[in-house]
Amino acid sequence: MSSVKPKKHLGQHFLKDQSTAFQIVDALQAEEPTGPILEVGPGTGILTDLLVDKKPERLILVEIDSESVRFLNNKYPESGIEIIHGDFLKLDLDLLLTKPTALIGNFPYNISSQIFFHILKYRDHIPSIVCMLQREVAERICSNEGSKKYGILSVLLGAYYEREILFKVPPHVFYPPPKVESAVIRLKRNMVKELACDELLFKKIVKQGFQNRRKTLRNALKPINLPPELAQDPKLSMRAEQLTVEDFIELTKKAAFHWNK
Repeated sequence: MSSVKPKKHLGQHFLKDQSTAFQIVDALQAEEPTGPILEVGPGTGILTDLLVDKKPERLILVEIDSESVRFLNNKYPESGIEIIHGDFLKLDLDLLLTKPTALIGNFPYNISSQIFFHILKYRDHIPSIVCMLQREVAERICSNEGSKKYGILSVLLGAYYEREILFKVPPHVFYPPPKVESAVIRLKRNMVKELACDELLFKKIVKQGFQNRRKTLRNALKPINLPPELAQDPKLSMRAEQLTVEDFIELTKKAAFHWNK
C-alpha cells in the first residue's frame, strides 16, 4: 500500500486489486487502443501503471488531491505523462483536448453524477468512457424507460452515448472498503451530433419531469408553463420514467414550435 492516505472528504477509495484494474483498462483499450486518454482521479496510479504500458499517444491525469499529485510526480518522473493538479469539474476540455480522447477513472462516489454532467458539455471530445462508480449510480445511468432506476442521467447520457454495465466490483478490493458495491460501466458515443430539438429546453424538460417523478408530466411540468396547445398530448398523461429519449425530444419540439408561433 502506498503512503498516500485516502481522504474521506474527497470520497477516495483506492482500488488495490490488480485483476480488476486489468479488466477496466482492457475495456477501454478495446475501444481506443492507442489514442489519447484522460484519467480522472488516478489516486496512486493502479490504472495509470497499465495505461503507461499501453503507450497511448497522450496520457493526461487529473487529480485534485495534492498528496496524490506529489506521489504521482515521483512515481512517473520522466514518462511524458501530463499530470494536472486540479478539479476535473472546473476544467475547460475545449482547451485541454486537441483531439477525441477516451476517458477512464475510478470516480469518487460523492461527485460521480457531476462528473457526467461535465462530460456531457464536452461530449464531442470524449468518444468513449470506462469508469467505476457506485453500483446504484451505474444502474441508473444504464437503465432504460420503464425502470424505477431510469432518471435524468439515463436520458441525457442515453441521448448521446450507448451505455452498458460491464461488471460489478465488491467492496473488499478497495482501501478503505466502501459500504456499497461498485460497478464498471462503458459509454460509447453514438452518431447523434446534435438533437433534433432545442437542447437546453430538452434538458430543462427532462430535469423538471424527473424532479416529481411520481406525478404525470402534465403536473410535473407545470413550473415550465408548457404551451396550452400541448394540453391533450398523450405523453403528458405519462410519468417521466415511461418516456424514451425520442419521446422527450418530440415533446421538446412541440413545445418550442407552439412557443415560437
